[in-house]
Parts: sequence; C-alpha cells; structure tokens
Amino acid sequence: MNWKISALLLAVLWYVLPACAQNSSSAPVLDVSAMDRTIDPCVDFYTYSCGGWIKKNPIPPDQSSWSTYGKLEDENRAQLRAILEKAAKTSATRDAVTQKIGDYYASCMDEAAIEKLGAKPLLPQLERIAGLKSKQDLAEYAATAQFPPSLYGGGTLFTFRSNQDFKDSTHVIAEADQGGLGLQDLDYYLKDDPESQKLREAYLAHVANMFALLGDKPADAATEAATVMRIETALAKGQMTRVERRDPPKLYHKMTVEDLGKLAPTFGWNAYFTKIGVGSLASLNVVTPDYFHVMSEEIEKESLSDWKTYLRWHATHDAALSLSAAFVKENFNFYGKTLRGQEELPPRWKRCTNDVDNDLGEALGQAYVARYFSPQAKQAALKIVQEVEAAMQSEIQALPWMGAATKEQALTKLRAIANKIGYPDTWRDYSSLEIVRGDEIGNSERASWFEFHRWLAKIGKPVDRKEWDMTPPTVNADYDPQRNDINFPAGVLQPPLFSALSDAAPNYGDTGATMGHELTHAFDDEGSQFDAQGNLRNWWTDADRKEFEQRAQCVVDQYSGYTIIDDIKINGKLTNGEDLADLGGTLLAYLAWKEDTKDQKLEPLDGLTPEQRFFVAYGQSWCTNERNENKRLRATVDPHSPEKYRANGVAANMKEFRDAFHCKPGQPMVRENACRVW
Repeated sequence: MNWKISALLLAVLWYVLPACAQNSSSAPVLDVSAMDRTIDPCVDFYTYSCGGWIKKNPIPPDQSSWSTYGKLEDENRAQLRAILEKAAKTSATRDAVTQKIGDYYASCMDEAAIEKLGAKPLLPQLERIAGLKSKQDLAEYAATAQFPPSLYGGGTLFTFRSNQDFKDSTHVIAEADQGGLGLQDLDYYLKDDPESQKLREAYLAHVANMFALLGDKPADAATEAATVMRIETALAKGQMTRVERRDPPKLYHKMTVEDLGKLAPTFGWNAYFTKIGVGSLASLNVVTPDYFHVMSEEIEKESLSDWKTYLRWHATHDAALSLSAAFVKENFNFYGKTLRGQEELPPRWKRCTNDVDNDLGEALGQAYVARYFSPQAKQAALKIVQEVEAAMQSEIQALPWMGAATKEQALTKLRAIANKIGYPDTWRDYSSLEIVRGDEIGNSERASWFEFHRWLAKIGKPVDRKEWDMTPPTVNADYDPQRNDINFPAGVLQPPLFSALSDAAPNYGDTGATMGHELTHAFDDEGSQFDAQGNLRNWWTDADRKEFEQRAQCVVDQYSGYTIIDDIKINGKLTNGEDLADLGGTLLAYLAWKEDTKDQKLEPLDGLTPEQRFFVAYGQSWCTNERNENKRLRATVDPHSPEKYRANGVAANMKEFRDAFHCKPGQPMVRENACRVW
C-alpha cells in the first residue's frame, strides 16, 4: 500500500522568501479577527480560536469544505494556471518541458474539440470489451485497457503496483492489492443504515445514467447498473477494512506467482504479467489474499456477459472526465454533489491545472519552484524541522515509561530520518511520454500508462530513497515509514502559514506543530512498527510495547467519544495515527519554541500572552467550514479527525494549554485522565 501518511498542512518562514518567491497573501499567522472572544477557551477552544473566521468564510460553491489551507491551495492553483497559460502559447523557444505541460493544458482546455468528439474516444475500448470471447480474456484486457489499474485503490478488478519489501526495505517488489469498486469504501456496499441505503440508490442511478449516455435504453441501463452493484458488492465482501489496514503485518503476504494462481485460479496471472511487461516474477506481495480468493470465485460465478457490463462501467467511469460535458456533469452530480455536497462543478481551468499537476507534476513543478520557492526558504524549513527533532530527542531520553533498550532503538530511528524539503534533487524525466496537442483523452491515457510503467520498472531494483511521491506544488506534507523520511513540498511552504508579521509563538504553534506532527508519525501506531531502515521489525521490548499501546488506546477512547454529525462518532481506531501525531507534534513544537526563546523576554500582544498566542495559532490552523455530505464521507474514509477535534482534542490533553488559559478541573477543555504518549 501507499505508506505516505499525510498531515494536510505545513508551513515555513515568510521572511526568508524574496519578493519574487512569495505568495500574494499577507495574512498573519495569528488573526485576532478570526477569533470569537465571547467563547470561553476552556469550554470550546476551537470556536474561541476560529469563530470569527467561520462566520466570515462561507464555502465556495465549487468546494466541499473551505479552510485556511483550502485558500492557499486555490492561490497556488491560480499561480500554476498563470504558468500553464504562458506555456500553452506555441513558440519556437519553448523547451521540451514547457511544451509538454503547455500542450497538455491547452488540450484539456479545448472544450469545443472535446465536446465535438462526445463519447467517440471511448468507443474502441467498448468494442474491445464487446469482443471478449471468454473469461480467460479478462487478464489480457486488464493488462491493456485504455487506462491502467489504479496504483492506490479503485480501478478494474484489482490494484497492481510496486512497493518496498516490508522485510527488506532496500529492494522493491511487485504488489497486488484489492480494488475494483466504484464507491470509495466497502462500508458503502455493506452497511444497512438509511444513509448508506440512500447512497447506494444514488450510485445505482448514476451508473444507469452513465450507461444511458452510451446509448443504452433506460430499462437496459437500470438492469446493467444492478449487475455492477451486485458484482461490486460481492468484491467488497472480500476486502479488508481501513482499520484492519492500519496494522502493517496484516498487509504482508509474500508468495510466488504459482501460489497466487492457486489462490485465484480463474484469472490468467501469467498472461497478465507478460502483457504489462514485468515478465516472470520470482515473488510478489499479495496484500489482501482473501480479496483475490473472492475475486476468483466471482469470475467463476458471474457470466461473461455480466463481466462485460462491469468492464463497460469501469471503462466509462475511468474516462468520464476526458469526455464531453454530459459525462463530466453526470460524474460530478454523484461524486461531487451527492458524495461531497459541492454545489457547482469547479471551473475547467482548475480541473485542467490539477490534471497537469497529477500527470506532469515534476515538469510543472520546475517552473513553480523557480518562481515561488527560494533556496533560503528550503534552508529555513530544514532548520525548523531540526529544532523539532531536537525536542523529540530530549523527550525520548526523558520518557518515564520506556526502557533503555527501546529508547536506544527509538533514538537510532529518529537520527536516521531524512528531511526532504521543497522539491527533488533530480527532476523526473518525461521525455518518453508523448503529449499531443489536441488529444486530451490520449494525453491522459498515455500519462497514466507512463506512471504505471514507471512504477513497474522499479520491481527487482534497489529503492531510490531520493524519489518523491508528491509533486512540488502540492499543499500537503507526509512521513513515509518505509523510507523513514519526511516530505515538505514547496507548495505548502508558502505564506500565510508562517509570517514575519507575527511573533515567534504563533509561528511555532502553526508551523512547528505541523512539522512535529509529521515527525511523530514515525512513532505512531503504524510508523512505530518500522525500524530506522524502514523494515517491518519489532524493535520494542514487550513491556514497552504494552505501555505504548495503553497510551495509544487512551487516545482511541477519547476521540471515539466525539460526534462528527448526527449520531456518527469518530472511528478512533481509524484516526489513531493522526490523533497521536497531532498530540505529540503540538507538544514537540511547544518545547522547541520554549527552547528557542528561553533567553528572550516575551510580552503579551493583542491581549494574549505568548503561551496563549502559541495555542490560538495552533487552533486557527484548523479553521474550517465543511458541508454535511463531506463530513459523512470523511467519517468513513478519512484517517484524520474533524478539524474541531484536532484542535480541542489536543488542547484538552495538554497541561501547557490549561496553564496558559487558567482552565479549571471539570471544564470541557480539561481531561481528568489526560492522554500523553510522547
């Protein structure tokens, strides 16, 4: 699986950015106008910090939620648009990189040409499906479909990719995983509550509408949609839940291709591997064996005609956003409106900008970095991370519940963490990827296969630890436990997340806490099972592991008591890694701030003490408005807790917060049995 653990947010010093490399925003890190001081921070710290912001920032109609970071993402997207519009202008002076990103963008923006084609770009694929002679042809079809299997879920039938070997992190092996669903999670197929039933009805209608757009009669389209739902429901029953997938040992089942053939005998594995170009594999990791057993049984059980119906749906779904407006609109009506509550389809320039970033991210990233990210910013970000890491080292050394042997291993892992800042040292080579101006769906198809084959080419080779999995303009950050590295793209290293207009306390409360969050992922419920080299290995004594799990369970129990919407509670087991990272990261940032300013005389500002400013900045990092539909979706699929509880849940556990606001025992922001791990 993809072991990147995202944080949503990161920041860097604004004052180190030259004028040509600054985001246009000048908002301070701590915005007192965003607060609601009528609220007692010891009762509801989140609303105290964000009440004003929430009132002043309604959700744009093309968004499912809106936050400080959503705004930054929109600003970054506008900057990318300017780069792409310039690159799209044909010129003899354009270099190869500019040509690719410009022609890709121009092709995507040519709505008239796309509309004229309608569903024609999909017809050769549909004809291939209609011509399948037997179920044995499924393997060759899956290996040569218009779009390759998704690298991280979804896709037709299953997911195939490469990954680091869990037990030998120096090498890359092939990996097969569950997939094949049109809905985002198996719960949507199997849960029987009214909301799930309503969603399934909407999905059935959507699939039928897509078949109708292909020209099928309404009655036939409804029957076909029911067939898709039946097959996908059966596949869903074989899948692992998101909580089960949080336990790395459950995801490692190394076997030979012969063993896989015995597990799932109705699928032609040898033909599939030959067609995708990996040849004979000595072994591979089958992440979810039960799924492949169920998949094989369903291939046997369902008729070839019904499998063709399933394949037609997935081919149409995969291509929908590259087809005419009718397909795009129908796709949005379900996945945007119904699932996420968006009122309007995002404008085409936003969608095309995202597509270029997704498919040619390191080509686009070169232009972005040159304009918006300086070498000084890179060094400043690294300095902040190192300060937080120093705080973590001190905390590990002082932990009362961890023994000396485990501490030594934890410190070894900490010192081995690599920090990637801004962009890769070596840019990805896209020279073999053909981008043809005017061929929108062809460009998308070729880019998808380019990425798929790039991943497959890693199989059997040493791990490239310098490679990046996020593009430079991305507004996000992550920790990868197999590579044991932290990744901070240039896109998130922009103001106003850290500003020279602010004093140190908010800078650490926002930036430092997010950096501490990523660092703590190395020691959360998942990351703590990997060693300094990224191998899945138990480096804990039994006693220390038990102590850790007891403390982690405290956090599970705390967050499981919070309500997301209606009667839906947080799944504390699903969000445990992120909750642990929020708690540990904020403490590390506080300690780093105190160490950094220990010789300074700090004065109150805006009626807030320095300590209060630290925490309010942390609270404001989560200011968000969100649609109810998106809340329900996230409750099922998102390992992050809702933003309100990312603020309040952390504050309620920290003595430093209680002291800063003089909170008293019994108040909501004071937990009687506070949780603390690191």
